Amino acid sequence: MTVQPPTPFPTSPQLPEQVAFDRAELSVILGVYGRMVAAGEWRDYGMSFLRDVAIFSIFRRAAEHPIYRIEKRPKLRGRQGMYAVIGMDGQILKRGHDLRTVLRVLERKLIRAVE
Repeated sequence: MTVQPPTPFPTSPQLPEQVAFDRAELSVILGVYGRMVAAGEWRDYGMSFLRDVAIFSIFRRAAEHPIYRIEKRPKLRGRQGMYAVIGMDGQILKRGHDLRTVLRVLERKLIRAVE
């Protein structure tokens, strides 16, 4: 008979190495991005996947600061919502739990009066 040490209880789940957008989130973001590129408003984008946040940056031209940042912060899921759209000056334009409703603030920029 062999005596084995008891199996330890699993500890808290390992924190992910980085936060990333999943396929469904990227398709929603790229849908809005594609419409704005077709309208001639945006030209380039960049993505950053860090330990606490995933960032989709939107540029008017490739060599300047982003005009908008779409951020995903899973730690804020229970509070204000994990999605946020942030303007060029750092002001939070919209924050929420649903990505589609948060991105509506960007689609309003596309609506123009026709004379």
